[in-house]
Amino acid sequence: MAVTRPLTPQADTSTTFAGLGVPPILTTVLAANGITVPTPIQAKSLPDTLAGRDVLGRGQTGSGKTYAFLLPLLTRLAASKATRQPGRPRAMILVPTRELATQIEASLAPLADALSLRTLTVFGGVGAKPQITALRRGVDILVACPGRLADHVNEGYADLSGVEITVLDEADHMADLGFLPVVRRLMEATPRTGQRLLFSATLDGGVDVLAKQFLNKPVTHSVDSSLSPVAKMTHHVLQLRHEDRLPVLVDLAAAPGRTLVFTRTKHGAKKLTRQLVASGVPAVELHGNLAQNARSRNLEAFSNGETTTLVATDIAARGIHVDDVALVIHADPPVEHKAYLHRSGRTARAGAAGIVITLSTDDQAREVRDLTRKAGVSPTTTTVRPGDPLLAKLAPGERTFTAPPVASLVEPDSRGGGGRRGGGGGGRRSGSGRGGATTGGTTSAGRGSGGGRGGAAASGRSTTVVNARIAGAPSTGRSSGGGRGAGSSGRGAGASTRAAGSSGGSGRGAGAAAASTGGRGGAAAFSSRSRAGGR
Repeated sequence: MAVTRPLTPQADTSTTFAGLGVPPILTTVLAANGITVPTPIQAKSLPDTLAGRDVLGRGQTGSGKTYAFLLPLLTRLAASKATRQPGRPRAMILVPTRELATQIEASLAPLADALSLRTLTVFGGVGAKPQITALRRGVDILVACPGRLADHVNEGYADLSGVEITVLDEADHMADLGFLPVVRRLMEATPRTGQRLLFSATLDGGVDVLAKQFLNKPVTHSVDSSLSPVAKMTHHVLQLRHEDRLPVLVDLAAAPGRTLVFTRTKHGAKKLTRQLVASGVPAVELHGNLAQNARSRNLEAFSNGETTTLVATDIAARGIHVDDVALVIHADPPVEHKAYLHRSGRTARAGAAGIVITLSTDDQAREVRDLTRKAGVSPTTTTVRPGDPLLAKLAPGERTFTAPPVASLVEPDSRGGGGRRGGGGGGRRSGSGRGGATTGGTTSAGRGSGGGRGGAAASGRSTTVVNARIAGAPSTGRSSGGGRGAGSSGRGAGASTRAAGSSGGSGRGAGAAAASTGGRGGAAAFSSRSRAGGR
């Protein structure tokens, strides 16, 4: 029978980590990172988790659940007599998304290093070989998404029979994504005598069944109902015409501070990012169609302030923690109220205030009213047009725009143009190609011409918008260089570029432009660094 110990946000904040039993070596690392006072969920759950009890932690996003399970996990592993063995992790943390795995690893790494414990993140979308190599060397703690870890277990690279502590984080989101059957198989491969910690915002969707099956007399610590909105979060619904949606978004996103914009679809996130960039608002995108390195790069750019607007699907609604997100905008209202709460929970974290705005066209008004009612919030609803003074109140500060980029409007086209046969430059064939490319938040258009065997010079010119790596300004680049061809095709290579940031800084970049003959065009791609307020 589970034991429930109610938890209120007014828990004694004078409690210290040391007083709760966290070892000095870990409290020193926490203090170095500015973490000195336990949150309510940490203060109430740590005595039970440090004592080895199974715990069911339930609460709203941003309540501090990550350290609530990391600290007891590390403390108990450090005190254990078991040693690290190849392919046999000693602790397992299962999470629903790659981004959450990466963020947990970032919090875990300095603590684990202090205890000389080895960690590994395991998820899909990247090569499996480095993960397999690390498993063979031996790791203490796995932070893993269920699918890729199940592959390693099935292929014999990972053996979970030595797992002493298992953590399920965002269990309800794993249920929403259909991971519970895989999670059950992984849990069944761990020892029944191990400690198990389950953290979830809700207990529906099969999570309650999971808790009953795998947790042994768990102690439940609950911060708030899953429908409890954050007290310092202000909710607004802006009623507008469809054609006013983008101008209003541009106005809000151009204000100072971090803005997180949510769309329903991956295509919608990509399109809206391009529209914002074309309107002079540097933005990056985050969705499932991006390669993992692009996802990581764009999230890092948003986290470290290189760009202040992130356009995302619900992939960023759960477990993604970025400090000081001042504004969350539902450009597309979510389909259900839980998604609304989790999206909105990216702001007003750790006691900070935040504003949540839902854009609603006339045909969405009823849907939005039902959504907010089920979410337990009472938003202020206002009909607005572009330039409405309310926009400046919701997102105060001077609007900053970059020069409207030409290249951001160019669709990727690998076909190009030109490539016609003709004489010139002493070569057998000459041709030109034209194409555009979008890679990891960088949109570019390139033009190149290549000579044939005769060795005619090739030149390239590109205008590029660098969203993810430049803090605030688009840049233009020009490249030129010599080229040569082999057989029936010619190649041109750009030698160098110089980029000028529109915010008054200077930058240097290097790039390459290529064009092939025979009716095919090559894409130009540039990477730039600018000192226009960042790198």
